[in-house]
Amino acid sequence: MFHPLQRRPPASIYSYCARWEGRPGPAPALWSRFQWLLGWFQREPGKCPGPKSLLSLLASQCSYVTGQRVRRAQQIGQLYGNIYSERARWSLFSGLWRRFQARHASACKLMAALTGVFLWEEERIQEEELQRSAEEMKHMEEVSRLFHGSGGEHQKLGPKTHVDITATREEHPWEMVMDKKHFKLWRRPIEGTHLYQYRVFGTYTDVTPRQFFNVQLDTEYRKKWDSLVIKLDVIERDLTTGSEVIHWVTHFPYPMYSRDYVYVRRYNVDQENNLMVLVSRAVEHPGIPEDPEFVRVRTYESQMVIRPHKTFDENGFDYLLTYSDNPQTVFPRYCVSWMVSSGMPDFLEKLHTAALKAKRMEIEVQDYISAKPIENSGSEGKASMPGAERKNEDTHSPAQLEYA
Repeated sequence: MFHPLQRRPPASIYSYCARWEGRPGPAPALWSRFQWLLGWFQREPGKCPGPKSLLSLLASQCSYVTGQRVRRAQQIGQLYGNIYSERARWSLFSGLWRRFQARHASACKLMAALTGVFLWEEERIQEEELQRSAEEMKHMEEVSRLFHGSGGEHQKLGPKTHVDITATREEHPWEMVMDKKHFKLWRRPIEGTHLYQYRVFGTYTDVTPRQFFNVQLDTEYRKKWDSLVIKLDVIERDLTTGSEVIHWVTHFPYPMYSRDYVYVRRYNVDQENNLMVLVSRAVEHPGIPEDPEFVRVRTYESQMVIRPHKTFDENGFDYLLTYSDNPQTVFPRYCVSWMVSSGMPDFLEKLHTAALKAKRMEIEVQDYISAKPIENSGSEGKASMPGAERKNEDTHSPAQLEYA
């Protein structure tokens, strides 16, 4: 092995080696090589390579080294192809890619933003999130027995009642805001903010769980029954897990500006445990830049869990909806709390009415329960939705600087 030479400017090399002149003993190796190169240039100036020749030599050397690396990579790929199956190779490369992303997470996100690529590996809804929502539903079912007497009658609780519906002692307690016959609404403060997280637990007995679940997921049908929707499109879909990126623009009460949400959602239908789960949360997508006409909501989370009383196709089910977002409004905290507290029951009632209408009028709604995510053993599965519109105007409204 050759020892690497220390790289220094020519002036420094000359001054370093000049100090050895007149000293006893042999000259250093670096000075000997420098003298040989200088003498070669002086003896045969006609054969000295010009700048273009030096660049061509450097390019040929780089191409030679690159060619060797490429051939070596091809040989390794052929070797692994002969040893491992396609599924094993995909698992191996996925593990290496996740390890690379963990070491260079910030650089990968910056590169993805510059190239307009959405990182599904970082942003998709994980299995743990779905499982956590299912566990919260089981806990709520145990707590719901507190609101019914021994004969199964509803017990009315006064407002502002604090009831321990938390799954762990470390969480903030929930404060009851509304207590109706068929649903109850709680809230609790989000630590470090002025916002609340809301939770609704209710029951419907005149619609099937399948119809209610499908109506909530069907974006095209929601454009018809939700008058507040301005735009609702599926932007991209992860073929591996069935997760979808949604762009949702909705009206807000006057005088506030309309809000737009970019969020990823994923659902799971557990036939064995008779449970349906839908989880959504806000993400950043490079293909959906901010529109100056709307206010972008960057903090948003929603979990809907449905438990059929019998089966998916028979009337009757319980549901648990947990919701929080930051609408970025300048109104006081109590105003925002009032709007959300009144808006959530209103939305659920409109969703219920739309499900009943679809059932009675036999409106065709996409069946998400029967659909299964497409398995993809090749590259990371993702599909862009061609029907999604892109809007990027150059006009900017000065009123957006101070929005409600």
